[in-house]
Amino acid sequence: MTYLLLLVGFALLIKGADYFVEGSSKIAGLLNVPPILVGLTIVAFGTSSPEATVSIIAAIEGNADVAVGNVVGSNIFNITFVVGITAMINPLKVENATIRKEIPFTFLASIALFVMMGDLALQNATVNTISRTEGILLLLFFSVFLYYIIEVARNNRNSVVTETTDKKWGKNIAFTLGGLAAIIFGGDLVVDNSIKIAYSFGMSETLVGLTIVAVGTSLPELVTSVTAAIKKQSEIALGNIVGSNIFNIFFVLGASSVISPLPVDGKILIDVILMLILTIVLFVFSRTEFKIAKSEGGILAVAYIAYMVFIILRG
Repeated sequence: MTYLLLLVGFALLIKGADYFVEGSSKIAGLLNVPPILVGLTIVAFGTSSPEATVSIIAAIEGNADVAVGNVVGSNIFNITFVVGITAMINPLKVENATIRKEIPFTFLASIALFVMMGDLALQNATVNTISRTEGILLLLFFSVFLYYIIEVARNNRNSVVTETTDKKWGKNIAFTLGGLAAIIFGGDLVVDNSIKIAYSFGMSETLVGLTIVAVGTSLPELVTSVTAAIKKQSEIALGNIVGSNIFNIFFVLGASSVISPLPVDGKILIDVILMLILTIVLFVFSRTEFKIAKSEGGILAVAYIAYMVFIILRG
């Protein structure tokens, strides 16, 4: 039964993502909003709902390793495998603003997370913890990011040419909301049943958070970005990935640590450092001809496979 529910979850994710991308991109056209902004906000926050749900519930239940590992593992999965597979399907066009602001903002989020986690090294504390105060700071950073996105949308709204021919607001909103509901419900099914399978093999909470839960909650980003790439909506695809990573750190971990301070396993600091390095690699790749080519996508996908081997051997 567990494996059957897992397959149902995958089916809901795939079909939900198809409707979600179609509806949100048409709404963007009707509103004269640049697709990159739709990717950074509506699509990114929607596909990150499973991460938020899992980490907040884990924080409430006292499973800090799952909450933190879920976010760090998801972000690494997004930067490497999701970007990699998406670019291999269709090279990702990179908006100049994305290079100059959004990707560095992701790097800033990772730096902030590393500093907040490094209590033993930086403050001579007895344990690494993301405190409630630090959680509030993360939420404030998230507010700044939202303000920036809103301002960019206001400044660019009149400069975008509406290309959509589908003027049916009700239909497009129904597609978007219905797709989002399927994504969230499907992601929940995948995560719950993946965790059951993982625990049956005797995996630790940190490893489960970094692998099964992280990949499970990131499936919406993967499916949505791949679907967007197939539909030639590369701006939504990349915006989804970058926006999701910012959302995961600032909102998901911020909200989780405000609810309950999160003790951090020292081993995961290595993963955060790797996340920082991979964000720099993504920035460098995005500077080459303002796109992420198929070959660069292949390198990122292989990097994730190597990372998976490393953390499984590490235990």
